[in-house]
Amino acid sequence: MLIPVLLFAVGLVLLIKGGDWFVDGATDIAEHFHVPELIIGATVVSLGTTLPEVMVSATSAISGHGEIAYGNAIGSIICNTALIAAITVAVRPTSVEPKTLVLPVGFFFTAAIIYCLNAYLTGYFGRPIGIVMLLILALYLFFTVRQGLKNPSQSAQEEEETTQERPLGKSILMLVIGAALIAVGARLLVDNGTLIAQALGVPESVIALTFVALGTSLPELVTAITSLVKGHGSLSLGNVIGANILNLVLVSGLATVLKPFTIPQGNTLFGINASLVLDIPLMLFVMAFLTIPALLTKKLHRSQGIVLLLVYAAFCVVQFVM
Repeated sequence: MLIPVLLFAVGLVLLIKGGDWFVDGATDIAEHFHVPELIIGATVVSLGTTLPEVMVSATSAISGHGEIAYGNAIGSIICNTALIAAITVAVRPTSVEPKTLVLPVGFFFTAAIIYCLNAYLTGYFGRPIGIVMLLILALYLFFTVRQGLKNPSQSAQEEEETTQERPLGKSILMLVIGAALIAVGARLLVDNGTLIAQALGVPESVIALTFVALGTSLPELVTAITSLVKGHGSLSLGNVIGANILNLVLVSGLATVLKPFTIPQGNTLFGINASLVLDIPLMLFVMAFLTIPALLTKKLHRSQGIVLLLVYAAFCVVQFVM
């Protein structure tokens, strides 16, 4: 039991460091070629911080552990919103520009509606729904890039003032090594997370919704803390929402295309699969609770962050007492 726990911890460390190097390398390369900062944040940074979820879910799907692939995507969205974004909002509420939120929020709930209809009506995630999710991803990236090119704001000026600290070759090396560390870390996390779950008698879906989801969301947490320290709370919010979209359409879509799976039959509430009664509804609730008030009032309130943190704590408790 000790060895799987140690290897699980090593996997988390590799994921964190790999994600860190990948994001730094990718951002340096993007800045080297003068790509606007908005596009970097909406695409490169969100893709980079979501890579752990992508690798864990893809590895899980290929290994035949659909429970982890399924639970990791939903659990990461709940964790990103009710823990990471909530910390940002609770510590430093900030004003937001509704125009910048409409596109990602609209894409998230569009994908979520399709995802939920498939889950509740069929209970099975086949390749067609995975392909649909990946197509939504392509549209999201296209419209985000187009919006960024139309409204570069002051990012171009900021880039001119930024000095390239690392040579291009070193940035590319960091990108490659970061991706490799993520791949190895994902394998350690999935294999040993499964062993730990079996040893404790805990369903794999619960491990995926809590420990694995939190572990693979650590890059977003690091980004959130860094943004808070630098006084850029809105940057953290944008990264969280972007990462949530990618969790839904890229993480779930890729895992489904690689190996279709049935919604795991784990714990139950009121005689119904807990995933359908608790996990999916909670995913929708926390995103709505975070974003809709922001769109209506143009600001995020400390009370939102506190409520979301309490919701996340209750969610974790329920997962282990069911």
